[in-house]
Amino acid sequence: MDSLQILGIGFVFGLLISYGKMNRYDTIAAQSVFAKMNVMKTIAMAMGVGSILIMIEMSLGLADFHVKPFMLGGTLLGGLIFGIGMALAGYCPGTMPISVGQGSVDALVGILGGLVGGAVFTVLYEPLSSLMTVLSKDTLFTLMGSTFSLGYQVLVVGLGVAFILATFVMHKLDVKNGHVSKTWVVTGVGLGVLNTVLFYKGWQDKPLGASTSYPFVADNVFGLTDYEYYPSTIGSGQWQIWFLLGALIAGLIYAVATKSFKIEITHEFWNERRGTGKANRLIWAFIGGFLLILGARLADGCTSGHFLSGGMQFALSSYAFMVPTMIGFLVTGKLFYSKK
Repeated sequence: MDSLQILGIGFVFGLLISYGKMNRYDTIAAQSVFAKMNVMKTIAMAMGVGSILIMIEMSLGLADFHVKPFMLGGTLLGGLIFGIGMALAGYCPGTMPISVGQGSVDALVGILGGLVGGAVFTVLYEPLSSLMTVLSKDTLFTLMGSTFSLGYQVLVVGLGVAFILATFVMHKLDVKNGHVSKTWVVTGVGLGVLNTVLFYKGWQDKPLGASTSYPFVADNVFGLTDYEYYPSTIGSGQWQIWFLLGALIAGLIYAVATKSFKIEITHEFWNERRGTGKANRLIWAFIGGFLLILGARLADGCTSGHFLSGGMQFALSSYAFMVPTMIGFLVTGKLFYSKK
């Protein structure tokens, strides 16, 4: 029954992401050069809505904080590596399975790269552990006295509204470039609500997450379960496998229902910026997937765990992760996708 519930959660996640086209290579890669703003709009909308809802939920005693640790080396270096991988792959750990369900071969290769990245991290965990010394698990809540004071609640609502308003400012830029669709609004609001539901102590009592499943699967496949890192992947890894399977199924059903299912290796944005070479695309998808998971494990989180879940909680670690991630993502995008 628990597995079916998690499968259902993943299915809802997959439908939301598919509806906003947030799993598409063209959407994520285009964001790296500001050709489309859908990624930033969706994340900001989710953070704005989710931060307000989760604050209310916590103030009523219905949820607890689920904060990633801030590690000076792991969070910052991991974020930088993750951002580079996201630009090269054109996917995130949670969106690759959805795109596989919709026929994207490069996303499947990205997953394979991610599995190798997860295995490499497991093997290197001990020498890398010096980078992952926990310095803080602070949030805006702890910095303001760890009480749901009126000042704290007003500030959270104000920041949440600011995030929401920022999405419509960004949308005006998209409209000028001919991108008028507002599907991102539904996806962003839906992700904020979904995360709030997951936080509820009477049910899942956990945040969104995707990247732990990669080393969990890889360690079992490659016989690395005796390594020190493996036991820490078991709980979240098992949950995320069912979650991502549900997301994959949702991606497939959505693509079939909308008649958009298509087996493809390269995509419009890749063809425009990098040419039509299929082998080249698969190589970079593998490298991107490898870096995505290596960076995510160093930082103990990815787009789902840090940007969405951590961002909604105003966690220090998550905002510290966002900065190097965006630097790596945007600099790599500018260099890698410069027009021919």
